[in-house]
Amino acid sequence: MDPVTGLPSSRRSTLSGGDAHREGITTERRDWTLVKVIDLVVDQNVIVIDANTPIEEACESLIKNNISSAPVYDSNTQSFVGMFDWADVMSYLLIVLKKKNNWEQQQKSEEELTSEFKDLIRLAIQCEPVPVKLASDLSNKNPFYSVMPETSLLHVVELFGSGSHRVAVLDANGNLKGLLTQSHVVQYLYNNVTHFPKIEELFPKTVRDLNIGQGTVITARSNSFVLDALTMMNTNGLSSIGIIDDNGMLIGNISMSDLKYVFRGYRHSLMWKTTHQFLSHVRSHQGLEDGQDRYPVFDIRPTSTLGFTIAKLTATKAHRVWVVDERAQPIGVVSLTDILSVFAREAGGQPNPSAKRQRSMSAAIEVTGFSVN
Repeated sequence: MDPVTGLPSSRRSTLSGGDAHREGITTERRDWTLVKVIDLVVDQNVIVIDANTPIEEACESLIKNNISSAPVYDSNTQSFVGMFDWADVMSYLLIVLKKKNNWEQQQKSEEELTSEFKDLIRLAIQCEPVPVKLASDLSNKNPFYSVMPETSLLHVVELFGSGSHRVAVLDANGNLKGLLTQSHVVQYLYNNVTHFPKIEELFPKTVRDLNIGQGTVITARSNSFVLDALTMMNTNGLSSIGIIDDNGMLIGNISMSDLKYVFRGYRHSLMWKTTHQFLSHVRSHQGLEDGQDRYPVFDIRPTSTLGFTIAKLTATKAHRVWVVDERAQPIGVVSLTDILSVFAREAGGQPNPSAKRQRSMSAAIEVTGFSVN
């Protein structure tokens, strides 16, 4: 891998003409902003959740299909009414668990917690199954956005650079042609970077030069409860939180998608474990799923290049990477939103990630202030 671009040397556009011919590399150069979104969703099989599906079944669907979100379709109105993702699950859990005392829950047996947790999820506030359409975009982080197949990639990148995580591609008749995500677009641009000179020119620049990966970092201690960490994420409109030890060193990361480990087999007792215990549980299960002992590499330095950062994100299938100093203490984070914002600005777009964050913060305040009687 090239230490600057983050690409295998065989894919670098700096190859001579003869080398490029021997490697089978095309020298075609294109304007990435003119690519149509339909080209990125060809032959997609999108999982759709019925609006009346109970929330716990909707969560099972996300887990079974190894996806982080799915559009919600109402057959009565014959329209898509929202997106359901792990951010909504987190917001819902915090609503129904708000008045639960950590110490009290920690003292209960596995059997007691299992029964209670299932009741909370299935019966919830009104003691009835709660349809997923009521929880769709409960977090106010990822509403249902749609674009036409002929929409330019630049338009979508501008949306993603403003904080949206996914958009549905609908034709003129309202038929779903595909679902485009931040990670999908970054992967596409990374795989085809040698065709897009304006993108490739950005790869050698450092995250510091691009003014990303800076700002206040919100973390949770390794001895804090998972429920407290999730509450902190929700209150601050975050999709992930870094976990630090007693010396302030970054030891891991908890994201909203990690909630799938809570729902698998109703391992709800994990909510009242420490974040350190939760990280150990997640890593052991990731190792079983991947067939290897997996310890994620999730940090970069301020001097790391954009290309290297993207290479790490695509290799680990992560949505963010932490920026650490020489003492391994977190000083910032670079997300897919940050990267796509850089791409949008380079092309003359005007992404506005602060507006999205303000909406998320407003929703977080509203959810954490919810009173369950």
